[in-house]
Amino acid sequence: MTTEIQTLSVEDLRSNDPQKRKAFIDGLKTAYQDIGFVILKDHGITKELQDKAYQVIQDFFNLPVEEKMKYHIPGTGGIRGYTPFGTEHAKDNPVSDLKEFFHVGVEVPPEESISKSYPKNVSVEAVADFDSTLRNLYDSLLTLGMDVLKAISIILEIDEEFFTEKVRYGNSILRPIHYPPLKGDEKPAAYRASAHEDINLITLLIGASEKGLEVLTRQGEWLSVQSEPEEIVVNVGDMLQRLTNYKFISTTHRVVNPVKDAEKMKKPRFSTPFFLHPVSEMSLDALKTCVSESNPRKDPPTTAGEYLQERLREIGLTK
Repeated sequence: MTTEIQTLSVEDLRSNDPQKRKAFIDGLKTAYQDIGFVILKDHGITKELQDKAYQVIQDFFNLPVEEKMKYHIPGTGGIRGYTPFGTEHAKDNPVSDLKEFFHVGVEVPPEESISKSYPKNVSVEAVADFDSTLRNLYDSLLTLGMDVLKAISIILEIDEEFFTEKVRYGNSILRPIHYPPLKGDEKPAAYRASAHEDINLITLLIGASEKGLEVLTRQGEWLSVQSEPEEIVVNVGDMLQRLTNYKFISTTHRVVNPVKDAEKMKKPRFSTPFFLHPVSEMSLDALKTCVSESNPRKDPPTTAGEYLQERLREIGLTK
């Protein structure tokens, strides 16, 4: 069992060479069974787009609080727009995380009936190119995520297109996050992001501005995620764990406070995860190929929408 996070090349997955594709798929299977995280390179999302995204993200979070609050929509659980500092907490930690964030969601053509199911995105006029840049990043990460899900389908011995229509107009969220500089008087249980698991199918994370992401291995040790700036970290979420009947693991992870480094404490941290969700009506009942006498079904049936609402209540975003 590996305790290191593997780095795989997406070019191998997209190659016409069967051996290269098999190497990627085998590597992904091992990674998701052993540690739940993988690092992807050669994914096609350009450095220019990533740099531009972080520029507009920083410009937004550097706005005065009263300006940012213009993009906050009370009573919605932060499903779109700005969520102020100290709102969200991890499932089992009542102390709020030391972060603020913004949500960009799916945009569905009006001729699609599902378009009425989603709220509109919040447009940020105060930052030039904010909307278009994050829309481009959203679409690019969705394309990459769908390729990863095709590889996962092959591993699970189901139709390669199993996830495609379930996620094309799914409830996916791009979440730019700002962790402000630390003051040194934070509560002992207050982390930039407390230990948690993600709710969704998979999460795609473009390189953060500062280190701090740690993964809890099966051996009970915290492992620092060491990816290159342009690489993308992709981890299993709870929905995929349920679908695979725990063959793939949704690993606990956190973002620690750099309390031992006075200079880093003074620096903000920016991060941009993309939470890839299916449509709300998708069943999360364990796949038949993942259930056996030796691995009986572990969770009761539910849908993606029901499960998401349950978890949003647990982390304090809805009541």
